[in-house]
Amino acid sequence: MDTAQLEHGTATRPQGWPGVVADWSSDQRSFKGASWGKVMMWIFLLSDTFIFSCFLLSYMTVRMSTTEPWPNPSEVFALEIGGVHLPLILIAIMTFVLISSSGTMAMAVNCAYRRDRRKTAALMLVTALFGALFVGMQAFEWSKLIHEGVRPWENPFGAPQFGAAFFTITGFHGTHVTIGVIILLVVAWKVLRGEFDDQRPGFLTGRRGRYEMVEIAGLYWHFVDLVWVFIFALFYLW
Repeated sequence: MDTAQLEHGTATRPQGWPGVVADWSSDQRSFKGASWGKVMMWIFLLSDTFIFSCFLLSYMTVRMSTTEPWPNPSEVFALEIGGVHLPLILIAIMTFVLISSSGTMAMAVNCAYRRDRRKTAALMLVTALFGALFVGMQAFEWSKLIHEGVRPWENPFGAPQFGAAFFTITGFHGTHVTIGVIILLVVAWKVLRGEFDDQRPGFLTGRRGRYEMVEIAGLYWHFVDLVWVFIFALFYLW
């Protein structure tokens, strides 16, 4: 098939098996312009999607099949502030912080495209700060529930499976956020040092002279934020 015809969309699709082969082989053109780092990140995120999906589906299955009453999240995750009972206030703040970090990360990628080194690094540091704040609030949430007697094998609020589901799902997600914060700090440091501008190859640098690693870190961070939306909806609001 003529290359010029393919570029202008004038080529006719072959019939039979040659047509099937042409359809499948055309997909590989989508990856020719992408770096290995970006492609491998997408593959990693796809595999991670399966893991989180298994966790959430297992949680829903356990919750719907257990015969014991499931704890009310509005009561379990409530805080007393100034004598006022505030249900899910900490979770709401955590969600706001993490969603806001997606905005700062998107702005960091935009600044990286424009080769604005200082703004890119600053926005990545703000994103990492949001992530660290989220992990700190999650640690407070864990310590509060542990103090109240929640364990992976028992739960004073109702079904004992609640503790196992809570610590497994939120712990796995919190680990992802912690790893993301470390990656953001490392990449931001490299941006500040000018390693992307000086075309110095190295760890987490990517292609020489390009800020592609900022975009790759952004893909990971947006994925972590998206997963939290599902955890928030299924675990805290259901």
